[in-house]
Formats: sequence, C-alpha cells, structure tokens
Amino acid sequence: MTERITIEAFLEKAGRTPVIDVRSPAEFEQGHIPGAINIPLFSNEERAVVGTNFTRQGKEIAILKGLDFVGPKLKKLAQDALKITKDKKLLVHCWRGGMRSESMAWLFSTVGIHTYVLEGGYKAFRRYGKQQLKEKGKILVLGGMTGSGKTELLHLLKEHGEQVIDLEGLAHHKGSAFGALGEDPQPTTEKFENDLIMQWLALDSSKPVWLEDESKSVGSDFIPDELFLRMREAPVIFLDIPKKERIRRLVIDYANFDKNMLIFSVEKIQKRLGGQHAKTAIEAIKTDDYGRAIDVVLAYYDKTYQYGLSKRDTEKVHHFPIAYTDFEKHMSRLLEYAETIPFQ
Repeated sequence: MTERITIEAFLEKAGRTPVIDVRSPAEFEQGHIPGAINIPLFSNEERAVVGTNFTRQGKEIAILKGLDFVGPKLKKLAQDALKITKDKKLLVHCWRGGMRSESMAWLFSTVGIHTYVLEGGYKAFRRYGKQQLKEKGKILVLGGMTGSGKTELLHLLKEHGEQVIDLEGLAHHKGSAFGALGEDPQPTTEKFENDLIMQWLALDSSKPVWLEDESKSVGSDFIPDELFLRMREAPVIFLDIPKKERIRRLVIDYANFDKNMLIFSVEKIQKRLGGQHAKTAIEAIKTDDYGRAIDVVLAYYDKTYQYGLSKRDTEKVHHFPIAYTDFEKHMSRLLEYAETIPFQ
C-alpha cells in the first residue's frame, strides 16, 4: 500500500519508521533529512543521463531510459528495503515527491511494505524547516568577546535543563581563523542547515532557546537567513569577562596545537591584524609565549566583535559581569537574570 502524507505527518512518523531517500548518492551527500537512509533509484551517472534525455528528447524518452537502468536493479532495491523495514512500513521521498519516490513506493508496496510518500519531497522538508526557524520559539543570544567561554557555558546550560543549540558544534568550527583546529571536517551548508532544522523542530516553543552570538558564517557554513535575522534582533546576555581571564582560557585551549597550524591561522588574518602585529604574534608563538600571541590577536577580534555589537539595539544588550569563568558558581545568578529579560 502507498500513501502520500504531509511533511508534518512525515516528521511525526520519522521517529519510529525508517526514512528512505531515493535520490542519487551525490544529492544525498550534499544534504539529506538527518537519519535518512539512501537507497538511490539512479546512480549519479544514470541520473545525469536521464536528465539529459529529458531536456533534449522529452519526458517519454527519459522514462524509457530510466527503465533501462532500473529494470535489472528491481530485486536488489526491494531486498534493500526489506532489510531496513522493521514492521513492513517505510517513509520515502525524492526531491519533489515525484516519479522517483512514486516508482520506489510502488516497488516497495509490491513486496508488502506500507510506504508513505512525502508530499513535495525533500524540498518540502527544507521549506517547512526554514519556516519553523523563522517563526518558532523565543531566542536568547549568549554574547561575549573571544575567549569568554560561551560554548562551555552553553553546554553547562544544557546540563541544567535549558534549551540550547550549539551552532559551532553543528558546523564543526569555532568561528574564527583558528576555528578549524581540532575539529572534524565541516559539513556542507545544506547538511548544517538540516541538522539545525531537526534540532529546532524538537524544541519546546514555550521556552527560550540559547544560541551563541555568531556572525553569518561559521567557518564555511552559513546560518540560514531565517534564523540569523532573528538572532540579530534577539536579546543578548553579554558576558563581561576581563581580558586577562580570557587570555588564560585561550592559552589552555590552543597552546597544545602544532605551532605551524597556529602560525598559519595568524597568517590568514594578517592583513586585518596588521603586518607588524601579525609578526609579533608569530614570533611569540615560536618562543612559546602564547599569552602574548593571544593578547595581540585579541586586539583584532575584540574590535571586530565590538563593531558587531554596536549594530544591535543597545536596549537589548544585557551585560552580565563575571570576574572568573567558573560558570557553575554563576549558574543560579545567570538563570535568574535571564528570567528578567523581556522577549519581543
């Protein structure tokens, strides 16, 4: 049996029923619904040939060519589906919810699998998810100069039951020229957005969600406009932490990395940092004077962050002074303070 369902129904069932993405491996690699399994109707090469036939010779010729490719694979495709389903049910989608998903749904149904086809396909998931980023929930931005420990504090807030989304964690990047150090390769922006969407959909919209103050890009990934514009308008709790304390934290975080990697990171911002300052920072790294190197680099990052902060509505920036970053000792005071901040 085949049944077409809305994106809302699809996502509700996805928690207990396997999701099958029948697009090509390249499409799947670029971005997919988190947790989906790829059973492609066409290989990358086959999809290209069918597409070319459709463009040059029309739909009928393209369909016949597609059948040439798919015919010998029908048994294997059905076997793969049977291995995945647990209760003879599967959720299936392609790009727009068209012929590829309908064809696979027919095949799966012939071997007794109740197949739910996503109306509008993967495109519907993307559209729905971005609309939710634009509309759902209240946002509280955690701000502070580089080295303030914002990411550490976010994780601690989560341990205390707060709703948190770690954008840098999703992007595998800390957001600066040094942000790739110690991180896994970054996902595509599309995958980053999809992982973000799935976390966002799981939020309780009656409670605020904490996000770290970020620029539009986190390394090579970009925060969707729907969310980024809301972040720029949201209230900010700005951690006022002395520079000396921030330097201490950053030395702990970065001093163990290979010196050549640190020097390369400095060279990436050399023009913005200034030639002499970059030279000073590099020489400090070479002589193990990491505190000095970080002090020099922070002059650039602090200036950049202050400029971004100046573009916000000052009435929405709420300063929270902290002399030292033992965040557990500040947690009760921070949560009480957050409750006094108005959302608009």
